[in-house]
Amino acid sequence: MDDQRILDPHTLDVLPDAVVVVDDAGRVVARNDRARAVLGLADEHLGTRLDEACAIQDAAGRAWSVPARGGDVATRLAEQLVYAHVRGAWRPLAATGRWSDAGLVLSFRSAGRRERLDAVRGDVVATVSHEIRSPLTSVKGFTRTMLAKWERFSDEQKRTMLETIDADADRVTRLLGELLDVSRIDAGRVQLHRQPVDLGDIAAEVVAKARHRDLGGTREVTLEIAEDLPKVHADADKLEQVVTNLVENALHHAPDGDVHVEVRTGQGELHLVVTDDGPGVPADQQALVFQKFGRGRESRNGGTGLGLYITRGLVEAHGGEVWIDPGVTTGACFHVRLPAQG
Repeated sequence: MDDQRILDPHTLDVLPDAVVVVDDAGRVVARNDRARAVLGLADEHLGTRLDEACAIQDAAGRAWSVPARGGDVATRLAEQLVYAHVRGAWRPLAATGRWSDAGLVLSFRSAGRRERLDAVRGDVVATVSHEIRSPLTSVKGFTRTMLAKWERFSDEQKRTMLETIDADADRVTRLLGELLDVSRIDAGRVQLHRQPVDLGDIAAEVVAKARHRDLGGTREVTLEIAEDLPKVHADADKLEQVVTNLVENALHHAPDGDVHVEVRTGQGELHLVVTDDGPGVPADQQALVFQKFGRGRESRNGGTGLGLYITRGLVEAHGGEVWIDPGVTTGACFHVRLPAQG
């Protein structure tokens, strides 16, 4: 098909998918009527970069942009799952593309359950492979070195290597535990062993553990607990996991800032608030951080992107809710609301 046919809106309008043609600079040079409905692209967006005209993210919550043309770029772009922010909501789309002399012809169609499941399966494989390979490589390397050269190392060196092996084994165990938690949440089979629980005591224990860790610098983890807190009818271990996930998330994303944890009550509810001095979560990413493999803000460190997804699942299993405070402009503020014991 020649350039004029590709750019002809009448030709594009007969196609059932949303079609957008962008030039080498990523600017929209043509689009069909379906692109208006699916992506919100109007006539005034012609000549505008696609990533400026429409907010599009990949399945992990990262900004998705048009790949630059180059000698090593394939003629056809493989189909992938993306999310477009249209009319106040994120909608899943299956995106594919093909380079032509006219530019990159992109096609977007609504992603059904099968496409989303395929994308999640791919993320599971990629995440598990990446997260397990690193610690296992370390374990194998240190073990092989110690077996081959045991007599050459001092007791202190042996202890250091064994401590590293132990920490990496714990890392693999945590990952496998997270995957089991995700499978239970997805299947709606979270088992709760409820009893009267003091949320303040749990928060104090989690904060005490965090303070004893090497936090780097002089940052602080502070705690504020209201007096006369009512009990919550909950699974103590699951609530400790919720508080731990939120505190570790705050420490992870605020490596140079303080973290504040608060437990308060009111109107028959218990309220947990975890605030950090980190970079915060942009408004257009706040809905993504609770998704599976979601990473809603930049960090120096990696991670599975499962912690907040598990947190939401455990909180909702208790009849509560978790959210990010949209009014906070400095750092991030996570809220958990749980029903108090009647």
